[in-house]
Amino acid sequence: MESIKEIYKIGNGPSSSHTMGPKKAAEMFLKKCPDANLYKIFLYGSLAATGKGHLTDSAILNVLKEKHAEIIWEPDVFLPKHPNALKFEAFDSQNNMIRKWTAYSIGGGSIIDDTDMKEETEKIYPLTTLNTILEWCNERGKNLWEYVAEYESVDIWDYLAEVWKVMKDSINHGLENEGTLPGNLNLPRKAASYYIKSKGYRESLKRRAQLFAYALAVAEENAAGGKIVTAPTCGSCGVVPAVIYYYQTHFDFSKVKIYRALATAGLIGNIVKFNASISGAEVGCQGEIGTACAMASAAGTQLFGGSIYQIEYSAEMGIEHHLGLTCDPVDGLVQIPCIERNAFAAASALNDNSFAMLSDGRHRINFDEVVQAMKQTGHDLPNLYKETSGGGLALCNGNKW
Repeated sequence: MESIKEIYKIGNGPSSSHTMGPKKAAEMFLKKCPDANLYKIFLYGSLAATGKGHLTDSAILNVLKEKHAEIIWEPDVFLPKHPNALKFEAFDSQNNMIRKWTAYSIGGGSIIDDTDMKEETEKIYPLTTLNTILEWCNERGKNLWEYVAEYESVDIWDYLAEVWKVMKDSINHGLENEGTLPGNLNLPRKAASYYIKSKGYRESLKRRAQLFAYALAVAEENAAGGKIVTAPTCGSCGVVPAVIYYYQTHFDFSKVKIYRALATAGLIGNIVKFNASISGAEVGCQGEIGTACAMASAAGTQLFGGSIYQIEYSAEMGIEHHLGLTCDPVDGLVQIPCIERNAFAAASALNDNSFAMLSDGRHRINFDEVVQAMKQTGHDLPNLYKETSGGGLALCNGNKW
């Protein structure tokens, strides 16, 4: 597995797979072929089906802004390797093709091509399942974050400090910003009002309202194209920061413990990404929100002193109870149902933590098994439920039923 830095990418929304990934692919192709007279970019499958709502074309054209470039939309064409496919073609002044390249945006802003080569990534973790990592930890008396520290570079804690800063900034900005989100839905922001209303409630409801507000704040910042951290994706970026910020606010955990919790959460996300997928276009929203919930659940259980087996149980529940969740964004925007799902997944993470801490960590379905179940479930879902806006809730807008 690669560094957890690939799970926590700092950038602008609204989508890691549809905005950040295509932007990175365009930068990579421009570097390979900088002097072409014309660039043609073919968007396939999910990238084409919801690309306009996700600003895919804008992300690519902003990279090629000094060049002559054309976008060709092919929403009904799905390449076999991944539903988020795009092909670049470069032509000289006589309209002769001088280079072509097919890339795949596999989630979290990561790009692969037909040779399976990832740009600027290195495999650093020798163990790639949670079961084997738990064995490693148990034999050495170590925690999951210590496995991360064993194989990451020495700058990982500085990187996680920056990650946490950006996460907190996105919460604070989201709580201040009001108005309508961009796009045809004219969806009003809710985070600011939820936070203000929370102050008038008694303690239990007050805390839950604030948790909702934190998650909404980040998800709304993402939908507006603000600066966020993928955790593991843009569409699910509000869950981890909301949960950890909630715990820090109410229980005063130190920065060091926060960074260690982020390390464990990143490891959980990494395992899912390596063994299944975090791409809504490939496995549905269970791969995004489900993984984010698992990450936040693990982080919370570690913060409260849970054993490595309670942490594993908490993470397992985060995915198990999101199995089958479809990715069906209304109007192709990362707004409905995406924003609210961040808030509800954050609440689920708190429940997972409480449930795991009440247990002794023993349970029948382990984390690695539920990851494989999620992968198979995702592959069994029809494409119209995998970030194409072709079915489910996406049909509710404008009385399409």
